[in-house]
Amino acid sequence: MREDWEVHGRDPMQPGLQAMLLHRYAAWRLGLPAGPRRKALSAIRHVLWTFVKNVYGIEVHDTARIGRRVRIEHQGAIVIDGDVVIGDGCLIRHNVTIGLAEEGGAAPRIGQNVHIAPGAVVAGDITIGDRARIGPNAVVIVDVPAGATAFAPPARQILSKSGRERDSGPDATV
Repeated sequence: MREDWEVHGRDPMQPGLQAMLLHRYAAWRLGLPAGPRRKALSAIRHVLWTFVKNVYGIEVHDTARIGRRVRIEHQGAIVIDGDVVIGDGCLIRHNVTIGLAEEGGAAPRIGQNVHIAPGAVVAGDITIGDRARIGPNAVVIVDVPAGATAFAPPARQILSKSGRERDSGPDATV
């Protein structure tokens, strides 16, 4: 928790810090024996989890195994499934989904010091190697070796029938 505090700039108002501290608390709670104490702590966890999910848009499941110094850089539409394994020192930006590709399947294993850019989806029984980079809006469903970069195809401009570039208005196709 001290490292989470440091990596999020010692700012208690950082949504990513609040999500990570809640995850650490929830995982610790699961290690307690079943009984009234755990049930009371689970009720507190549920209220806090609902707040973080609904206000910040960050949904980190209790059973996800998340390493040290993982930083959630921005709030908004982040989902980390319960079976995911994330190594130390990773950076996760907004609109990222990390989880199962299909019901009953296996979840991704993410190495150390991996950077995941906005809009990325990492899904299925795959391994992302150490120091890999996942680009914006990439949909990663195959293994990514250590140090590699996975990225989405770049946007392309579509020419109109007259041969001139179209504006990127509401009817433009990209």
